[in-house]
Amino acid sequence: MKKIKILTIILLIILITMVAFWGIYTQVQNRMENQVKDYSYAMDLAGSRVVRLIVSDENETTVKDSEGNVVEDSENLTDDEIAEKGYTKEETPYNSDEVKTVDNYKKSKEIIEKRFNELGISNYITKLDEETGDIIVEVTENENTDSIVSNLATTGKFEIVDSQTQEVLMDNNDIKLANVMYGADSSSATSSGTMVYLNIEFTKEGKSKLEEISTNYTKTTEDTNTTSEDANTTDENATTDETSDDTTEKTITMKIDGEEIMTTSFDEPIRTGRLQLSIGSATTDTDTLNGYINQASNMAVVLDTGNMPVRYEVDTNEFIESDITQNELQIAGYVMLGIVGLALIILIIRYKLLGLLGAFSYVGLMSILLLVIRYANVVLSMEGIFGIAIVLILNYIFVNKFLNKLKDNRKDLSKEEVIKANKETYKEFFIRIIPVIIMVIAFSFVQWTPISSFGMVMIWGIALIALYNVIFTNNLLKLKAKKD
Repeated sequence: MKKIKILTIILLIILITMVAFWGIYTQVQNRMENQVKDYSYAMDLAGSRVVRLIVSDENETTVKDSEGNVVEDSENLTDDEIAEKGYTKEETPYNSDEVKTVDNYKKSKEIIEKRFNELGISNYITKLDEETGDIIVEVTENENTDSIVSNLATTGKFEIVDSQTQEVLMDNNDIKLANVMYGADSSSATSSGTMVYLNIEFTKEGKSKLEEISTNYTKTTEDTNTTSEDANTTDENATTDETSDDTTEKTITMKIDGEEIMTTSFDEPIRTGRLQLSIGSATTDTDTLNGYINQASNMAVVLDTGNMPVRYEVDTNEFIESDITQNELQIAGYVMLGIVGLALIILIIRYKLLGLLGAFSYVGLMSILLLVIRYANVVLSMEGIFGIAIVLILNYIFVNKFLNKLKDNRKDLSKEEVIKANKETYKEFFIRIIPVIIMVIAFSFVQWTPISSFGMVMIWGIALIALYNVIFTNNLLKLKAKKD
């Protein structure tokens, strides 16, 4: 029975190792895809996208009638048509001289950094040229980079306006927070899809404004009574009353940076101070759902961080390759595995069967660590890879200490001796690395990716050493021991 349990643990470790190093492949359409999450690499390993934002010198064109009112839907009017209708065209710079100040440049840079932070992106660099106002942004290259870059130049000017008069009813100052919500589609009894919502919560003053707007801009139905003579009636005085419903509707338009997001009216007054706008439609497709969530997240972050005082435009958008190639990274990995293999052989030679069981357990921890790093979204830099090497060394020291306490009793080892050796090893090992634990916890909170990467890898690694060895290494050796 003990042999079966030992074999089961060893097979489980082999399975985990295969998943960590080779993955799980399933057929997707006509190709095989690895379903195991890939590593998140920092700029020094994945390369980076460098974007230069310059202060826009574009003008805003407005067409006004003879009374000075803005003419809507004037984009398709030619100059001749404008003159014929008696309209005038005005060109106003988006960035006036009063806007182009160092303080506004700095505030715009801070807003860009806040957007990165709210998106959970810590691996970025921003630089400001205070003379020109140009901002250089460097961010890690991955599958989300294009979406991130597309929103960098978004000013974030939010407005709710009257669709007819273009009177501004609400703006950024009325927003308290914006976030993403999602849940089952409640509009259809047969639909099982998930809906994504952009949730906008307004300030106390904004709440009052929203209630007033949603009261004034509601769909209303008027009853119209008409009387007509019935041509076929025998009574000349007989008439037929007909009632028809005429629906009148005042609408509001929601805009971001002057671009229309939606035009709508309200079914009833909103007293909660919250607007929930559906993004896309209900879906069960994971890729489509993630696309809606990313779209909603980008909009929420733009609204939540406020509008930049300066309007920017993308001047250059370049990918800079990493100095470290994938081939060099693979070679470093093979070298690390070679060193680990040699160390485990020494372990087996020194401790025989106990050493073999310790080696199997060691490989399991290494494999789980590689999976945890991926699914915990730890950003791997060169310093993070160095952290992996340190964790493997620490675990080797732990296993070697554990086995060394049992080497004199290999043949007639008891469970009590294993338990005693395990407690002593834990006490000696973790007391000695307390300064290391404090240091890596501090490192994990540093907002510089190389240091935080090292800190996060070390935290997960030390936690695994503590938890994994109690579950696997300790139980493997207890199963090897004779019964009490």
